[in-house]
Formats: sequence, structure tokens, C-alpha cells
Amino acid sequence: MPNNPGRERDMNKFIVIILTSIGLLLSSATRGAHHEEEALNLDQLMAAFNWDMAGTPITTEKITDNLYVLFGIGGNIGVSIGSDGVLVVDNQFPGMMSKIDSAIEAIGGKGIDLAINTHWHFDHAEGNLALGPRGTILVAHSSARANMATGGLVNLVIAKYDQQVYPEEALPVVTYDSGMQLYYNDEVVDIQHFSPAHTRGDSAIIFREQNAVHLGDVFNNSGYPFIDADSGGDIDGMIAFCAKTLAQMKPGATVIPGHGPVTDLKALEDYINMLETVRGRVSKMMDEGKTMEEIIAAKVTKDFDPRYGFESASLGFVNRVYTSLSKKR
Repeated sequence: MPNNPGRERDMNKFIVIILTSIGLLLSSATRGAHHEEEALNLDQLMAAFNWDMAGTPITTEKITDNLYVLFGIGGNIGVSIGSDGVLVVDNQFPGMMSKIDSAIEAIGGKGIDLAINTHWHFDHAEGNLALGPRGTILVAHSSARANMATGGLVNLVIAKYDQQVYPEEALPVVTYDSGMQLYYNDEVVDIQHFSPAHTRGDSAIIFREQNAVHLGDVFNNSGYPFIDADSGGDIDGMIAFCAKTLAQMKPGATVIPGHGPVTDLKALEDYINMLETVRGRVSKMMDEGKTMEEIIAAKVTKDFDPRYGFESASLGFVNRVYTSLSKKR
């Protein structure tokens, strides 16, 4: 890909997150070798990831006359504006909502009428806590709603987060299993679930008239992806999900990742190749009887590190690929 200052800033943030979180684990280790790592709450996670809601602005990128992407803290937000109102894909955090509202107003919208969650994780869906009570219609895969309703541990490998139970007013009121179609703002919006991938309840949001897709964290354009294998995430499903999405898009499509800069189909193709290659290497070494530690030590992502993150950033990814494959053996 060509040099992109935005991507470089995002990658730097990703590196800071990894280093800060590793430091957190090392600090925890000093309290005793047999001390079990405690799950973090949201405030602790914000501190570990160096996320500053008060000091972080919302920035806007225009895709077409009525489709935009907002960047802030957490997942990228897709925004469709038109005669039917404002539709968003993902919504970050309640603490960012006033800035999100202002950014939407600046591009011609007023309020948020409809919010689609690509999955259940806090950095993409916590804004439900603010939007639900305001009357925004919340939409998500049925499994994502179930996860939000029960909460649970998100094992990030470098840290663990105990995601809260969402109250009734913050839960999606419209759900689907394989997908659904909306006609909104003179746009055909296809919401599709192909398989478990990043989690068991991911969705691709395809704006047909704009030739654009928001993939949530099934596609991470800021580093190696996280596979929530403890929540039904699956490396094979992630590969299939990306490939099936790619097959539906027209040439020249815009690809909105869960994190990182907006990109194109070539970046998604390269991402699929990386997933397939690493998956194949890990599986082969597992067939040879190698342990996860031995596979990590073999640096199976080395040739992809310049693009997706330095060596330490791949540890969690390889861990989750191994864990995902182990569940099938």
C-alpha cells in the first residue's frame, strides 16, 4: 500500500497498546508467579490502552455524499445520512457520544435513528448504553445480543476484560441469524452473517449503492486481528467470512475495517492471504505435535510483521489461531 500518515498513526497507537498491555502483565507477574491474572474493568482497560476520551477528538472521512466514517476511541463508525435519518454502524463509548453527535451534525445529520452493532465487544457496542435510552433502534446478530445480555470475559491474551451485562434498554431490539436487508436513505443495506469469525455473532454491513462494506473486527487494518476464540471466534470462519464478503463486492469497493484506515479490496485480499498462510503454518506444526509455545517461538508470522505489526504483536494472534484450531481436534 502507498504511504498513509493516518495508517502510520494508527499503527503507532496499536504498538503503544501492545506495549502498555504487556507492561501491565509484567507488573502483575511481579506480585507472584502463581497469582492468577485478574480481569480488568473498563476504567482499568482504558488506562492500559492509553485511551483518553476527554482528549480524543472525533475525526471524519467522507466516502460518498451520504456515507462517512468517524474515527475516535474504539471501533470505526460508519454513518449513512439521508432522507430517512441517520444510520450508524458501531458506536464506540457513551463518553464519546457528545462528540459523535457533533460530528454527525457537522455533516448534515441530527441524532442517530438506527444503530447496527457489527458484534458485541465493548469498543464497538458500548455506545448502546447511551443510544438505547434515547430511542435509537438497535440492531445486531442474535448471538451478539445474547452476549450483551449475559456479559462475560473477553480474553485478549495480553489482558482480560470482564464486559458488563447490558441493561434491557441497551440491547438490540432487531436481530437476525443469517442476515437481513434494509432500505434506508435510498440505499440497499445488506446485513450478512456468514459464519463465526472474530466472534460467533459478526456481521458485514454492505451499502450496495455506495459499493462499500463495514466489516467490523473481522477485518482489522491496524495490525493482526483478535480472534475471540473463547466467545466462538474461529480462524477458519474468519477466512471464510472475509472471502465471502470479498466475492460480493464490485471492483473499486471501499472497505471499512473495524480498526485502522479505510481501504480497498486489495488490502482485504492481502489480509485473507495472511490469514490463510498463518493458519496453514500453525496447523502443520500442530500436526507435527508442536506446542503453542514452540509454534510462537518459530515466528510463523515473521514475513507479515512489517505490514501487520512487529513480532510481539503477533503473539496474541498466533495464540488465538492455535486455540481456535485446538477446539476442533
